[in-house]
Amino acid sequence: MRLISIFSVFIIVCISLSGCSSAPKKESSEQQLYDDAKKAIKLRNFSQATIALEELEASFPFGKYAEQAQLDLIYARYSGLDLEGAILACDRFIRLHPQSPSVDYAYYTRGIANYSLDIGISSQYFTMVDNSSRDPGHMRLAFKDFSELLNRFPRSTYASDAQQRMIQVRNNLAQYELHAARYYIKREAFIAAANRAAYVVKNFPNTPATEDALIMMVELYNELGLSSQKADALAVLKTNYSEGKAFDSEQNFVPQNKLKQSRSLLSVLSFGFFD
Repeated sequence: MRLISIFSVFIIVCISLSGCSSAPKKESSEQQLYDDAKKAIKLRNFSQATIALEELEASFPFGKYAEQAQLDLIYARYSGLDLEGAILACDRFIRLHPQSPSVDYAYYTRGIANYSLDIGISSQYFTMVDNSSRDPGHMRLAFKDFSELLNRFPRSTYASDAQQRMIQVRNNLAQYELHAARYYIKREAFIAAANRAAYVVKNFPNTPATEDALIMMVELYNELGLSSQKADALAVLKTNYSEGKAFDSEQNFVPQNKLKQSRSLLSVLSFGFFD
């Protein structure tokens, strides 16, 4: 009887211990998660900050820090170079809080994230990297974001910087079109090259690429035997860039591009894929 009693006590103790070991872990409070995130941001530990902010948003979607946590998540992801994640966070904030006093920040950050995705991380630190050959998809999105910011919030804290970035974006887009024109010249596709150059002049006037585009147009129209178009392009070039590189001291036009390429047999057979 005594043995049974001891065994019963042993079973009860084991059950009690088992219950203690399987007790659910105490969840972090909203305040604790927010404090952890802010501390991580201050220490520039953006990956840890992102984890805390995502947990805060998931656990307390309607808490007192919900909106601020979403803004901090935008900052943490962008600063941690998670650019695509930052864009998603911006999209979500704009969708959920279109009337927020801070929504201009979301538009602005989405713009610079798209801009950074286009130029690439390497180009932000190595200025000699040429990005004119890159697909400008994200650059066009950045231009749209900055434009929307300026239209909706012309007095925003970020308006001035957005305006300057739009100028740079236009310059980059013009350079991309000019790069495409040079590609077509290299392949002796002169009509396509002339169209690209004309697109620069029409859509990106007063950019650093405009002078080169007009020079290309003069040379290409001459090569194609389009005298009227050549004369028009030359007149515009002379009116706006009479002191430029395209004219000598007597204002005679000096060609700048080599239109006829010396191509190897391999280049011809591969349609220019192998030069």
